[in-house]
Amino acid sequence: MNAHQLNTTAGTVYFSWKKTLWLYLMLLPIALIDFSAVGWEVTSLTLALTLLTVGIGHSVGLHRGVIHRSYRTSSTFRSISLYLFVLTGLGSPLSWLKQHYYRDYWQNRNDCPRYFQYKHSLGTDYWWNLHLQFSPKSIGQYNIPKKDLEDPVILWLHKTWYMHYLGLALLILVLFGINTMLITTFFRTGVIILGHWYIGYASHKFGYSRYEIQGADESGYNDMVLGLISFGEGFHNNHHSHPSSAKFSMKWYEIDLGWALVWLLIRMRLVTEVKTQEETLKETALPLRGLNWKLPWNL
Repeated sequence: MNAHQLNTTAGTVYFSWKKTLWLYLMLLPIALIDFSAVGWEVTSLTLALTLLTVGIGHSVGLHRGVIHRSYRTSSTFRSISLYLFVLTGLGSPLSWLKQHYYRDYWQNRNDCPRYFQYKHSLGTDYWWNLHLQFSPKSIGQYNIPKKDLEDPVILWLHKTWYMHYLGLALLILVLFGINTMLITTFFRTGVIILGHWYIGYASHKFGYSRYEIQGADESGYNDMVLGLISFGEGFHNNHHSHPSSAKFSMKWYEIDLGWALVWLLIRMRLVTEVKTQEETLKETALPLRGLNWKLPWNL
């Protein structure tokens, strides 16, 4: 199915050459890396950048903080977290914010367009998610806060995000050399892009759930391994059911490193009024009598 066939009365799905070009600009240079020369210094730097950009920038900052408003913070920390998100290499925070609202809106309805559903294969989703883009007919129906759409920091980063990312790559190149630069930027971002895509796909296809979202095409599933490596983002059924909670895990065996970062930020007094699952259960989330499992071989 091509992009044109995915069009709906709600908007247009089109091939994004910018999105596609950036994806392969990150992936192709990985072939040039000399992995035999990688030591603990490069590994430590890569992990530190991942913690700052994915953990604080994406999961805690943009997702839990800006989009879901699961805590209050200063404009300074908000701006820092948005800047760290840009350094993931995932793209513009404004574009990601908009797409999140579009996706949430439709997945919480029973007339969800095919583009936002997960009733297709992994290969199809690779093409749809990483190469195509949705443009709404009317942005007003998605209730995106005007404050976010007009936020000067978000708008500035929307226009300049790639310059900051490439600036980081240039700085690392000058300080540490080309091999370290390729690992800490292109390789790191390639893993982040593919990881974010796969976790989003898998957490809507299989795992276990505690809730069914009534009237919704997608309720999501939890996965302990994916949740661990994604700063809690793999606990998708928990998140769908408690969307404004800063805590995505619900049991001891669900390790949410994003929540650990929020806990640390609380102790540092950088975030306050943090919401948890005790006060954020969605009205349409129906608790199940036990865990509902959906495994890959039962698809």
